[in-house]
Amino acid sequence: MIRVTFISADGENRQEVDAAVGSVLLDVAQAAGQPLEGTCEGQMACSTCHVIVEAQDFPRLKAASEAEEDMLDLAAAATRTSRLSCQIVLEDKLDGLTVRIPSESCNMQGM
Repeated sequence: MIRVTFISADGENRQEVDAAVGSVLLDVAQAAGQPLEGTCEGQMACSTCHVIVEAQDFPRLKAASEAEEDMLDLAAAATRTSRLSCQIVLEDKLDGLTVRIPSESCNMQGM
């Protein structure tokens, strides 16, 4: 198990959860009640699972694929450390990962 911390969009609330190694961050977030839709169910056809990874944790992630980068270009409120949570598979080296829920989201499937 590893520990993941979710920070609300307004920065007011923090939720620490234990997650199994090998699980997908989107699934962990949804199980914890975080407001991430994941409308396309991990197919990288939307950006409703977009999260902002804390700067100190970002280098520990595997690099985003070109397809993920393209989808992040369409994400509302994307930052330099934005990722799609459906593409983050939790590994031991990610213990202590902290992500922020963005203040807005954009469902590309609904457009």
